[in-house]
Order: sequence, then structure tokens, then C-alpha cells
Amino acid sequence: MANIEPATNRLGFETSPYLLQHQGNPVHWLPWSDDAFVRARSEGKPVLLSVGYAACHWCHVMARECFEDARIAALMNALFVNIKLDREERPDLDQIYQAALGVLGQPGGWPLTLFLTPERVPFWGGTYFPPVSRYGRPGFSDVLIRVAHAYRQQPQAVAQAASQIHEALSPLGEGERGGAVSVALINRVAERLLHEVDPIWGGVGSAPKFPHVPVFELLWRTWRRTGQGPYRQAVITTLTRMSQGGIYDHLAGGFARYATDDEWLVPHFEKMLYDNALLIGLLTWVWQGTGLSLYAARVEETIGWVLREMTAADGGFASSIDADSEHQEGKFAVWTAAEIDAGLGDTATLFKDHYGVDPLGNWEGVCILNRTERLIPSPPSDVGQTVGAAMPESPEIEAQLAAARARLLAIRKQRPPPGKDDKVLADWNGLMIEALARAGMAFGRPEWIASAQRAFRFVQEAMTVMDRLHHHWRLGRLGAPGLLDDYAAMSGAALTLFEATDDSSYLDQARRWVVIADRHFWDSNSGGYFFSANDAEVTLVRTKSASDGATPNGNALMLGVLARLHHLTGEVAYRQRADALIRAFSGQLGRDALGFAALLNHIETLDSPTVMVIVGKAGADDTEALRRAAMTGAGPDFVLVVVTPDARLPVTHPGYGKVMAGGIATAYLCAESRCGPPVTEPEALARSLVRSA
Repeated sequence: MANIEPATNRLGFETSPYLLQHQGNPVHWLPWSDDAFVRARSEGKPVLLSVGYAACHWCHVMARECFEDARIAALMNALFVNIKLDREERPDLDQIYQAALGVLGQPGGWPLTLFLTPERVPFWGGTYFPPVSRYGRPGFSDVLIRVAHAYRQQPQAVAQAASQIHEALSPLGEGERGGAVSVALINRVAERLLHEVDPIWGGVGSAPKFPHVPVFELLWRTWRRTGQGPYRQAVITTLTRMSQGGIYDHLAGGFARYATDDEWLVPHFEKMLYDNALLIGLLTWVWQGTGLSLYAARVEETIGWVLREMTAADGGFASSIDADSEHQEGKFAVWTAAEIDAGLGDTATLFKDHYGVDPLGNWEGVCILNRTERLIPSPPSDVGQTVGAAMPESPEIEAQLAAARARLLAIRKQRPPPGKDDKVLADWNGLMIEALARAGMAFGRPEWIASAQRAFRFVQEAMTVMDRLHHHWRLGRLGAPGLLDDYAAMSGAALTLFEATDDSSYLDQARRWVVIADRHFWDSNSGGYFFSANDAEVTLVRTKSASDGATPNGNALMLGVLARLHHLTGEVAYRQRADALIRAFSGQLGRDALGFAALLNHIETLDSPTVMVIVGKAGADDTEALRRAAMTGAGPDFVLVVVTPDARLPVTHPGYGKVMAGGIATAYLCAESRCGPPVTEPEALARSLVRSA
């Protein structure tokens, strides 16, 4: 005890915006550290672990109700050693402790509230607790007193509970091995998922509704593979409803994290970088297959928001925008009819008619802007239209609406804004970099590719020490060591930038990161990659999973990287490692249709890619013309290989031996290890890609 400093709130020394939100609490918060657990052991107290993130609405609610209350804080300080954790800074810890809550038979979520022994093992917990009993939840004061009493008076029961939870967590480090995955299995999973999609409003199941982008990518791939219309329809209904609903910010661009209703009207208003990265990618692919102008508009607007509002220091991308402003959820984003009238004058009636603005409001007396009513059903037999397609308006009306949106956006900028979490996360940046590069290729927007390159350089330079990535950065300070998702997402970004620019340094960087992942994350006994490195902090269990969470799973992303490296280079070692990764988890794939969508998508990239080989002089006009044509038609499993006439692909590559025809740049469309006839005209190449889709 003599060497332990007096308890106080220590969060003011941190860089995490979430932790800094709590630096003024009367609670004696400590950041996650060995010292905190030494204190708990020395003082004979349990640990109260509170986990959240900066944009989390219910985290703010519990902070106001409990952590800012002097009486509750006094109980916490007297009875516990209190640790605050930003789940975005330490997703490895959050994953473990969310699983522990599941062992206790409770659904996960944030804020996560767990009680731990000084050995870091949980023995009880929950999520949000109100200050007094309500919503069927016990009051937090009562919880604190009861848990502390049990810890002191029933140590054997507490130790037994902790031991049982610890034992139950051990499978988190194991996969379920199996064999190869057939197209028939992927089709069965897709069929099961299709039955989960709301046929009217889209999305999986009922409220709350999340984007579940890997699921809809799987359905889109299944339509491309089978030609069965219901898969296409499920994706288009979902994307159109989301794009016209209140989950989309019709003034600034960008999607909120999820909707609290079936109709995508009422979001939790926080915007996350990863959701928007994934949706940009999916909207781009579906636009390439449909040509629907609504999707092109949403991609452009969302990227505009990212580049305008989410670009952090030196080109990296910030993590999130808060749900709350002025201590009220959604206040920044909603409107009254009177505010619309005052802001738009003569245009107000037209705008209100198109954006669902009613004097009585559509949510808690105010209005969430949406264009849901501007959707029309179309006969399924009408190939040119789709159920749930956007009702077209005349160019004149759309121009008036665009001017009205710009006016309202300018007015909205005068409001107190929600907070921004401007820390840079390597994995989320990797997802956004890849999305920007793919969209830049598809839409012919080199400035988007340039923005992706700037962000890539930032992560590559500012977030790397001796070739090892770090997970987060803010205010010039690096955080925790990189996790699997960081290496996987950034490697995927590197490969996409390689395809977009033909700069071999990106390919080289992806190769180096894969070497690091193999050295520090690969399970040499059972296969698959662990979430944390073999030289990282020792936790209760070293987790290994292929199941998606809010973002695609790191093993799934790594499978995509290995598949693309194999198809880009023809090197068999990448294929062998990819096959071993699949076998490490394939025993689970038939049971959880929702959880393994990303892995199944990348199995298809490995087994059934569309490989475009262009042979031409580097930087020549004819080579670049073919590259642009190829970019506009690239689908989810598309791999672009550009080689000079004197280069030679390995004999194992389908493009081996391909040459320029007639001395000009030539493209070959390859599938199933065979290539089609040479194509030298960009227009003909674009047409061949449309047919292949």
C-alpha cells in the first residue's frame, strides 16, 4: 500500500475521446493497466470494468445518471477499483468480456459493466444500469452494494463463478476444423439468409436493423452466380430502403449505425467509419450491376461527407460522430416543420412533401428527414424496374431539392455539433481506404483514389514502428499493438491500391504484412489466425474466430488477402495458406448462416474469381484505357493484373504466356483457370465484363 498513489481520476492523461469524456467524473477512474489490478489486489477490492465508446448513446446516459452522481461515485470509489476502457482501442479485451457476459446468459452491448477479480476474471455483470430500479433493471447503487457484499462475504461463491466463466471462455481460442467448402454449401447458407430478409423493408429480421453488409454481399454474389432474381431483389430492396430512409443523412451524407425500427426511419444517430466504408463498397458493386443512379448518388454523397468531415490529421480517417448533442440524442439532425418553413421559404412545401416533414413530426414530435414515401412498387417482370426503386423526379425538381438541402445543411452547421472521435484506427482506415479506391476505380474518380493513398501513407508511416502496425493513433501518440484486423484490412487496402495505381510498392507492403501476420498471429497447431499477436499482452484467452461482428472478421479479411495475392502473383503458397485457413473454421459454417458471411464471400474469391490480365506498356495510353474499362466493371470477386510485355507470370497463373496482340495493349478475361480471347478495344472489354456479371 505504501507505494500506491492515492486514488483519483486518472483519465485526463489519456488520448481516447471516450476516456476523456469521463475525466471530470467524481469516479476514481483508472485506465486499463497492470497498476490498476495491483491496486485491487492490495486493497482487497473487486474491479468494476466499464467499457464503451465515444459515440455510444447509452454510454452517455449511464454516465449522466450514474458516473456523474456524487453519491453513486462515492460508492464506486469506496467499494471497487474502477477501470474505464474504450472498446475501440482494445477490441481484443472487449471481445473477451462481451463473451463473458454471454456466459452469464445476458445479451452483450455497450456500455458493458463487469465485475472482475484482481486476476482479471469476471464473476458478474451486465450492460446499462439505471441509477434506480426501472426498465426491469436493478438500480446501480443496489448492484454495487450487493456485488461488494458478495465479494467480501461469499468469497468461495465468487471464486467458483469466476472459475466457471474462465473455463467457459477457453473455446474462444479454438476453431472447429472441417473440410473444403462447396458451392452447394454456400448456396444453402444464402438460401437460409434470404428467408431472413424482410421482403417489404429489407434488412435482416426485424428491429433493430443493422446493415449486415457481408450478408447482402453474399446474396448479391449468389444472384450473380445463380441468376435467381429473389437474391437480387433482397439486396436492392434493402439498399434502396436504407438509402431513402432516415438512417441516411440526406443533408450531409453518410449512414447511421443502425435503425431502431423496421422501416429504417429512426436511427441511433451515431455514424461509424466502418459502416460507411462497407456500404460504399456494396453500393458501388450493386451500382455496377444495375446502373441505378440512386446508388451512385449515395456513394458520392457519403464519400463527400467522409472527405469533408471525417479526415483526421495528415489524411487518416476519424472513427465516429456521436449520437448526442446538447445531451440529447439526434438533436443535431432532426427538424420541425416550422424550422423548415423558416429556412426554405417558398421551397418549403416542395421539400416537406419529398422528405416526410409533418407538423406533428415522425419521431418524438420532430422530423427525421427521409424519402421513403418516394418509393414505388414495380412489377417483378419489368426488367427495367425493381420493387422499391426510387421514384424519379424531373431534373428541375431535383435541382430545387438539392438547393434546399444545401440551405438546410448550412443552417444545421450553426447548431452545436455532436462530438467527433478523431482517433485513427488502422483496421477501420483500411476498410475505408479500400472502399475509396474501389469507388474511385468504378466511377472514374482519381481524386478518391488519391485520398485513399494519403490515408494509406498516414497509417503506413505514422502508425508503424519497425514494420509492426499499431491499432490506434491520436494527438501524435500511438496506442496498442496491431491486431489481426489491422493487418488484414490494411493488406486488403494495399492490394486494391495496387490494382488502382499499378504501383508495386503496395503489393510489396501487402506481402510484408502477410509475413508478419503469419509469424505473429498464425496458429501453427490448428490453423487460422489469432486476434492478438504472440508477443502482445497476455489476456484471459487468446481468441481465434471467423465469425463477423460489427465489421467483417479478421480471418475472413485475411482469406480475401491470401486469395487475391494468389490470383495476382500465381504463387501457390498463398493458396495453400488460404486452404488451411478455411479448414480451421469450416466445421462451423453450416450452422451459423449470419455469422460467417464474410468468410464465405472470400471463399468464392479464392475459388471462383474473375481475373483480368492486361498486357501493355506501363503508363501507356492504351494500357490505361483498358485499365479504366476494367475498373468500371469490376465485381466483388474481380482481380486485376497488369503486366508489361517483358514480364512473365508464373506458369501456375492463368495469364501465363499472354502477349500483346498486334503490338497494342491487350486484355484477357480469365475464369476457372482459363482465359478468353484477346481484347484490345476498351468498349469491347467493358461489354465483356457486363456479360460476365
